[in-house]
Amino acid sequence: MTIQKLLEEQVAKSLNNLFNSSFKNTDIQLQITNKEFAGEYTLVVFPYLKLSGKSPEITAQIIGDHLKTNSGFLESYNVIKGFLNLELKNEIFTNFLELNYSNSEWGYSLKSELNSKVLVEYSSPNTNKPLHLGHVRNNLLGFSVAQILKAAGKEVNKVNIVNDRGVHICKSMLAYQLFGNSETPESSGLKGDHLVGKYYVAYDKEYKKQIQELLGKGVNQETAEKEAPILLQVQQMLRDWESGNPEVLALWKKMNSWVYDGFDKTYKTLGVDFDKIYYESQTYLLGKEIVDEGLKKNVFYKKEDGSVWIDLTKEGLDHKVVQRADGTSVYITQDIGTAVLRHRDFNFDELVYVVGNEQDYHFKVLFKILEKLGYAWAKKCSHLSYGMVELPDGKMKSREGTVVDADELIDEMLQTAKQTTIDLGKTADFAEDEANKLYNTIALGALKYFILKVDPKKKMMFNPKESIDFHGNTGPFIQYTYARIQSIFRKHNNSINFNTDLNIELSLKEKELLNLLSRFPDLVKESAKLLSPSEIANYVFDLCREFNQFYHEYPILKEESEEKKYFRLKLINLIGVTIKNSFKLLGISVPEKM
Repeated sequence: MTIQKLLEEQVAKSLNNLFNSSFKNTDIQLQITNKEFAGEYTLVVFPYLKLSGKSPEITAQIIGDHLKTNSGFLESYNVIKGFLNLELKNEIFTNFLELNYSNSEWGYSLKSELNSKVLVEYSSPNTNKPLHLGHVRNNLLGFSVAQILKAAGKEVNKVNIVNDRGVHICKSMLAYQLFGNSETPESSGLKGDHLVGKYYVAYDKEYKKQIQELLGKGVNQETAEKEAPILLQVQQMLRDWESGNPEVLALWKKMNSWVYDGFDKTYKTLGVDFDKIYYESQTYLLGKEIVDEGLKKNVFYKKEDGSVWIDLTKEGLDHKVVQRADGTSVYITQDIGTAVLRHRDFNFDELVYVVGNEQDYHFKVLFKILEKLGYAWAKKCSHLSYGMVELPDGKMKSREGTVVDADELIDEMLQTAKQTTIDLGKTADFAEDEANKLYNTIALGALKYFILKVDPKKKMMFNPKESIDFHGNTGPFIQYTYARIQSIFRKHNNSINFNTDLNIELSLKEKELLNLLSRFPDLVKESAKLLSPSEIANYVFDLCREFNQFYHEYPILKEESEEKKYFRLKLINLIGVTIKNSFKLLGISVPEKM
């Protein structure tokens, strides 16, 4: 139990004894005391004035006296109007440290009432282009959310849905058929996903060219966009694919295999993985079957042209097509099939979709359709809607070839990390292999932290150079703080495995650090509840900032008092463990030396 929870329990007991009430510890709301006042926690007493029948100041004093006399927790208290500031005994903090300092899994495997089966879906790439910066945020968020949910006591499976079929995939395939000249990843020297993405861009250029040619012949814009020959060819290719045309299927399999090989390399570099990967080509047929069943049950309706729709106007949405007039499926068709298949596979209690906020409406429709089809678990589906990633020069557009490619971004981060680290002289005594490993650790740490420290719901501006800074709220600053702690232990060499004097005098900064450490398990639970890695990221930054202030103000190895020296070694050991575990929840590694 954290220091705060122990204190909340004592406050509840005091209130119940004083006022013959029935408060639980969960009813008590304590705040961190403002630094200009003495104390660690503050109780706002205004909610209890009706019970006491007295002024805020007298009510606070009555509660403070009772806590000091009966709890065994309180060293002293002070009252500022209706605020009761509580200063805890030193042994409350030293006891906490003694119980936890050697626990290498501090904050992990939390016993939790939240225990349930959760699926986290993330990545969801298309096989017509390589992963880009937007995918990077998606993958890092999804992986981190899964890590945090596991730490909060849930049984988690990470899943991916690969959009490997449809009009957009046929665009790359057709362009390759028309302009590819049998080019391969080996002959071109391009990573497979990059090669396929090249033809997605080629398709768009040819499409726009043909539209201009039609406009020059007097065709209006709308007709030109619908009747460009290359678009008609793509639509026919999709029909051929769905009917099982051997030549089309062979091309599809070949190009997809190139892409999967490229994706796997990027995933490995990013350090993300999946427990199961689904493919749209394997789930859309189930979706079509469910649409047929829904038609029979009047969940859907068919228009005169043969297309199938659902009317969601009563739910504040709109009419939504679930199958085209030519019988081909749309995105939501496969999403229906995939959701049903996943529930069959995992019997999940919750399903979290990590998808950008541009798809907010899509998921409102999907969840409502699943509900209307009679799936009770539809209400357990949620959409972690995250903001888009923007660059200083604007948004990214895949088909125009203006995206920030994930592989190129990681390479740029690596080069920047290497140059910055060399310029600062942080690898002067490193062997080459050791230095290269550190550059990679810093580069990925900078990228991941810069993205994950932002509230998922907010859009963000990504600046690679700002992310690689050894000062401020950055990954390298936190990694350097961890390495600094490990350096202290390398210099010390001796065991610190002995009992601390529980009555040792503590500085205010030491109490603040222990107080901050004690909040970590609850923070993990809160982060899991909010599906927000930014809670962890900003917590660990605060912890590192407080540690560095402590490090500059108080001696550790040079402390003359042996008891204080070993107490501080235990303290920074727990800080180091918490930094490492916080970063593990974010999918980030920490270096032992830097």
